[in-house]
Amino acid sequence: MKKWVSLVSALFPIIGMAQLQSVFQHKIDSLYAKHKDAVGIMVHVESPKQGVSWSYATGVSDIKTGTALKREQPVLIASNTKPYVAAATLRLVEEGKISLDQPIEKLLSKQTRQMFEKASYDLNKITVRHLLSHTSGIQDYVNDAYFELVNEKPKHIWTKEEQIKRSMQMGEPQKVGEKFSYGDINYLLLAEIIEQKTNKVFYLAMRDLLKYKELGLTETWFINLEEYPKQSMTLAHQYANKYNWDSYDLDPSWDLYGGGGIASTTKESALFFQYLFEGKIIKDKKLLQEMTTYVIPADQSKYCLGVFHFDLGFNAYYHGGWWGTDVIYSPEADATVTVFTLQKDFQHIINPYIGKEFLSLLLKEKK
Repeated sequence: MKKWVSLVSALFPIIGMAQLQSVFQHKIDSLYAKHKDAVGIMVHVESPKQGVSWSYATGVSDIKTGTALKREQPVLIASNTKPYVAAATLRLVEEGKISLDQPIEKLLSKQTRQMFEKASYDLNKITVRHLLSHTSGIQDYVNDAYFELVNEKPKHIWTKEEQIKRSMQMGEPQKVGEKFSYGDINYLLLAEIIEQKTNKVFYLAMRDLLKYKELGLTETWFINLEEYPKQSMTLAHQYANKYNWDSYDLDPSWDLYGGGGIASTTKESALFFQYLFEGKIIKDKKLLQEMTTYVIPADQSKYCLGVFHFDLGFNAYYHGGWWGTDVIYSPEADATVTVFTLQKDFQHIINPYIGKEFLSLLLKEKK
């Protein structure tokens, strides 16, 4: 009798999780039924302590062929690259190679320093922390005119130097440390610092710093800079209405050198966040806490060091990407939800709802 009771007790959480996954799928299918123009929705839920590692996709991966979207397909995660660059930078801090409040003047290449100094930037006032938190006062190269340029020349191969030069042409330096101003230029410079301190190209240095091999992250890579993983499926197409863009029609270099550039799956994107906040990448707990601490008052910016920190009724560490990609982690649930919407114009409708709803459900199940 005791064995039977034990068996039933052991099965209940499994049944609960199976039912929960059914609820997840129903909610995704219902959303897609209302928003078929979203093209495709891809979701992964990672909740190790609750025994959940669940991926799902619905829709198509290519509107021209109508090919069914597969849950294992990678996409361009765009600005979701920034948490990876931030974590790699913090690993350099952990190793004692740089410090958060170190001025960046001696951390950059001579060529980059000269470009900034010519544009009247004082690199001794800008620190690593300022770059990580987008409070550097550096004008960004990404604006409406930049998107127009990309639209006019979709196959142009952008260089990092071109993008820095554009930043220098955007206007006068702003005050350092006083205002949040989101900019890819900050993370492009962090990628260069990684190169300077490791003597490796940043994308290979990041592999080592972020422990990809140790953690089994085999389908996370910088598009066009690294070899396409042999085991990976073809990239799903991603779309944007404003310019009638298909991600396949653009050279990825427009968003490649640290501000964006990584391609990954929903599962590996979730696993990266999960591993990061579990302390498997950055071991130093105080340093990991720095990553989720506001740099300027929270009423002015919810951005910390490479991640946003929101109160959604529970703590949420989050980042989003331009192509409709979002990842959100809750320490209370000890779970991560990744949501990729292939038509980026539906990102704001679909992604926040799924992220918050699914984590709330996991929290209820945990209680």
